[in-house]
Amino acid sequence: MSVDVNAVDLIIFNYTRGGRRFSITYLVVDFLAEVFMSEKTKRKDTLSFSEISAFCAQMSMILKSGISLAEGIGIMRDDAENPDGKGILASIHEDVEIGAPLYTALEKTGKFPDYMLTMIEIGEATGKLDNVMESLTNYYEREEAIARTIRSAVAYPLVMIAMMLAVIIILIVQVMPIFSEVFQGLGAQMTGFPLAVMNFGQTLSNYGVVIVIVVAVIAVAFLVLRATPAGSDLLNRFKEGFFLTRGLYAKIASGKFASAMALMLASGMDTDKSLEMVHKLVATPSIRSKIAKCQALLADGTNFSDSLVHVGMFSGVYARMVSVAFKTGSMDNIMEKLAIRYEEETNAQINNIISIVEPSLVAVLSVIVGVILLSVMLPLMGIMAAIG
Repeated sequence: MSVDVNAVDLIIFNYTRGGRRFSITYLVVDFLAEVFMSEKTKRKDTLSFSEISAFCAQMSMILKSGISLAEGIGIMRDDAENPDGKGILASIHEDVEIGAPLYTALEKTGKFPDYMLTMIEIGEATGKLDNVMESLTNYYEREEAIARTIRSAVAYPLVMIAMMLAVIIILIVQVMPIFSEVFQGLGAQMTGFPLAVMNFGQTLSNYGVVIVIVVAVIAVAFLVLRATPAGSDLLNRFKEGFFLTRGLYAKIASGKFASAMALMLASGMDTDKSLEMVHKLVATPSIRSKIAKCQALLADGTNFSDSLVHVGMFSGVYARMVSVAFKTGSMDNIMEKLAIRYEEETNAQINNIISIVEPSLVAVLSVIVGVILLSVMLPLMGIMAAIG
């Protein structure tokens, strides 16, 4: 990667990668599924959010303490306990020690996302690498926190549903035939709902392997579809429109926008270029549409804060905060605060959802099992009473 930097206009330069020439605002986008949210600039073999955040935090401390870059990375290499991490740091240290830029050394490892590399390149060119590293630390900490919260929120209902299905399948496949034998021993036959349930269980038992294969194929097809741009866009639109995820997804998307804008602005980029980069980073279709409209308003002469309010990016007190911050020149600080606030709201909403889902799933399981058992026990008790 080669960079020709003009001190007057940093953001207009181009760079070459893989034999192709791009604007500095070009971002390689790749859908990350963490279920519900993704970072589009993360490659499949990159480090995790938490690992990247830890690396950026250490680099920020090293740069702010006055230790040279090569010496600091050498210290990190010596302190690393994980063999893979030590190998990555050794490779970075070797390149930095011979005078290579940090972003080049990181890119060579293939373990860091292109978005991070681009920001580090800008930080080195502007002499604000320590601030960029600190901003990247906060950015990836929030990404990890949101991803972790969502994984937990999604995993719990899935585990509960899996347990419900297991209990119900065992009941209709193993238990119902026993009741059928009891009925036959008493000279009666199952009829109506109990018979339908038992027949369904028999079908599951006979075609269990086929059903598992079909489910596996559907799961693989979903993963493949999600990995494509069209599939990821379709999934994002579904999450935006589905009534159970619409409000939560909107908060997450707004928080990611505020977090990315805070990072861009803190790195010394102007609002136009910041919006351009965030537009390529954000995966949410509605947010991308709002950013595009905001860019059009800026081109027509509307100021940044009014554009954000006009397109509905922020509303209420948040819109007022953005307006005041624009006038006082503290947009990066207010975007940072908004990102934190959205993260808190997201966590609170997810916790509320979990508190509702947990008893609801238990109640549903109890009702289903109770209905199945009662549909068998009541006729059985009637037969035994008649015999008695």
